[in-house]
Amino acid sequence: MRRVNRGLVAAILFVIIFLLMYFFRSAKPVYQRDEGFIFGTVYHVTYRYDKNLLSEIQRELEAFDLSLSPFNEASVISKVNRNESIEVDDWFRAVFLRSKEIYKSTGGAFDPTLSPLINAWGFGFKNGDTITPVMIDSLLEIVGMNKVELKGGRVIKEDNRVTLNFSAIAKGYATDVIGKFLEKKGITDYLVEIGGEIIAKGKNPKGELWSVGISKPQEENDVQNSDIEEIIRFTDAAVATSGNYRNYHLVNGRKVAHTIDPASGYPVRHSLLSATVMAPDCMTADAYATAFMVLGVERSKEILAAEPELDALLIFASKDDTLGNEYYMTPGFAKRVREN
Repeated sequence: MRRVNRGLVAAILFVIIFLLMYFFRSAKPVYQRDEGFIFGTVYHVTYRYDKNLLSEIQRELEAFDLSLSPFNEASVISKVNRNESIEVDDWFRAVFLRSKEIYKSTGGAFDPTLSPLINAWGFGFKNGDTITPVMIDSLLEIVGMNKVELKGGRVIKEDNRVTLNFSAIAKGYATDVIGKFLEKKGITDYLVEIGGEIIAKGKNPKGELWSVGISKPQEENDVQNSDIEEIIRFTDAAVATSGNYRNYHLVNGRKVAHTIDPASGYPVRHSLLSATVMAPDCMTADAYATAFMVLGVERSKEILAAEPELDALLIFASKDDTLGNEYYMTPGFAKRVREN
C-alpha cells in the first residue's frame, strides 16, 4: 500500500479552504426586489435571500387585510363595526392596544373612531353632505377611543354606533408584520415599504445604510414625480409621513384638509404641511405622523421632547409667504440627514 504524503494532503486542503473562503467573501449577496398591490396602494420589498418570497408576502398581506381592512366586508374589523359577536385576532388586538396608548399620549389627537366625521367631510366611504354645527355636535357623541374597550378578546362599545378605522396606523403595522415575517426566515437585511410607510433593517444591496427621500409638500407634485425635500440614511428604524397638501377638497369655495381634529370635529387649520416621524416600529411612526398633523407644530414639538424614541421632520408654512416653507428637525433626525 502506498504511503500517504500527509504534508501534500494538508497543503491541498489548505488551498481548497482558501479558495472556498475567497469565493464566499467575493460572492455578492443576492437581493430580491418584490412589488405588489394591497390596501389600495403599491408595496415594495427588498431583502437579501437566496429565493423569492413574493407569493408568501402577498398571502401574509391578504391575511392581514382580512383582519383590519374596513373596506373588506369579511374582515374582523368590519364585523366589529357591525356589532357582530366575534373574538378578535392577534393583529387586531395589537393595533387596538397600541392605538389606545397613542390616543392617550396625544391627548386624543390620534383617534381611530373618527370615521363618522371623516365621512361627513367627504374623505371616507361616502361624499359629505352639507355640514352644520348641529351635525358635528351629534357625530362627536360617537367619537372617542375612550368609548371602546377590549375585554376577553371582544370589543365592548359604550355606544353601538361607534366604529373603528385603523387606516392611520394599519399600513405602518402591516409594514412591521412583513418585516417580522422576513426575520422569521432568517433575513437580516431588508426594506419594506407599503404606501410610503417604511421599515428598514441591516444594509442595502451596496452594503450601506438604506436611503429614503422625503417629498416636498407641494400641491402640484404627484407622488411619483414629487421633488425631494431631504434624503435620509438609516437602518433598524421605521419612517412614516403624513400631510395635508395633496388630500383636500373644496367646501363652500374653501380648501378643506383631510385631517380632522377629534376635539372640534372640524378640519385642522394650522401651518403644518407634513410630518415625517422616525420610530423603532412603523406602527408607532404612522400613528404619530397622523397625530402631529392634528396637533400642529408647537404641540408636536412638546410630544417629541417627551418621547425620546421618536424623531421627526416637521415642514410648515412660513408666516411670511415670500419666505417659502420652514422646517423643524429633532437632533436625531438631523443626524440622519447630515450623513448624506
